[in-house]
Amino acid sequence: MVLEMVMESVFAVVDIFFVSKLGSDAVATVGLTESVMTIVYAIGMGLSMATTALVSRRIGEKKKKEAGVVAFQAILLGVFISVLLAIPGVFFAKDFLKIMGATDKMANEGYLYPMVMFGSNMVIMLLFIINAVFRSSGDAAMSMRVMWFANIINIILDPLLIFGIGPFPEMGIMGAAVATSIGRGMAVLYQFYLLFSGNHRIRLYFDSLKIKFGLMLQILKISGGGILQNLIATSSWIFLIRIIAVSGPEALAGYTIAIRIIIFLLLPAWGLSNAAATLVGQNLGAKRPDRAEKAVWATGFANVVFMGTMGLLLFIFPEVWVKLFISDAAVVANGVLALRIISTGFLFYALGMVMMQGFNGSGDTVTPSKINFISFWLFEIPLAWLLAIVLNMGLTGASIAIVCAKHFGFNCSLLFQER
Repeated sequence: MVLEMVMESVFAVVDIFFVSKLGSDAVATVGLTESVMTIVYAIGMGLSMATTALVSRRIGEKKKKEAGVVAFQAILLGVFISVLLAIPGVFFAKDFLKIMGATDKMANEGYLYPMVMFGSNMVIMLLFIINAVFRSSGDAAMSMRVMWFANIINIILDPLLIFGIGPFPEMGIMGAAVATSIGRGMAVLYQFYLLFSGNHRIRLYFDSLKIKFGLMLQILKISGGGILQNLIATSSWIFLIRIIAVSGPEALAGYTIAIRIIIFLLLPAWGLSNAAATLVGQNLGAKRPDRAEKAVWATGFANVVFMGTMGLLLFIFPEVWVKLFISDAAVVANGVLALRIISTGFLFYALGMVMMQGFNGSGDTVTPSKINFISFWLFEIPLAWLLAIVLNMGLTGASIAIVCAKHFGFNCSLLFQER
């Protein structure tokens, strides 16, 4: 799972590495787009949480065929929801960039990037859901192979399509979106091949391809909490980006690069957290709640060691990381500032995310939603607005608000767990 999430984080790093060669406006456009694309990720993660809870429970009960039926219902839901998201995303791409604080130049030159990303959101949704199916069956290596495959294609296509190398057209920032979509799209085709072939822990048989509205409603009920949980967290990023955009393109570009670096390290930590969710679900299905609790604490300890080490490296050597992507002095300074401040909250994030996934793996997605709402909307956004805009601290204030919110969210997790 960790290696799978490393590969997911490589998407973010590779794209921003090549896009940064186009200048700070291009980087800022990617940052604005990603802030709204988090809605897609939130829904995909919510559906994958429900999928993990139900499939892992069926696997724990030794009901492999029923697990396949659950998987198919989750896939159908993902397809339907992604179509609903693609339509407004394609038609209002330029408008949303302007609403988010982009200059007219950024909106006119970069709107094709969000148009492609929103238009192809189905491949992101299905990638999340089907990999959750593999993971929750206990076959995380399969999810890892899928992400390796997607990344190899993306790494090859990114420079070819962005800069127009050889026979390929020079597409600029749009090329990054096309390369990413093709890479993920090919990975989804590979996922379906794996689901219908071989003797894996889980597979789809043709008699699994039934529409069961009752089961769909059950997935929606469980995923509703997961989607809400992630929407609360990710939509707060939209407002945070809007607050940071007030400080100008350089601050926004620096923050975007810093966040991509942080995501590169956070996603492997989410891989560890996903292990907790799978183990909790399987052990509850096997009637072993004591072992489920042990799994959460063991995973939390591993995550603290990993995140603590990574946070220390970012805090001591932030400039080295940022300069891998861009040399613009103003952007580098802002990126270093954000990295150094945000990395101080890694330990709280490490334990908090494991506890949240422990709740999710048990099928309780409501408690994490409450924690996210309190820590992000009642704490982080008001504090960021106060520090960044009212007190005129800019990116420094927004970064401090992020760290404080992580600490506050961790304390909330402990409180809810005791209850």
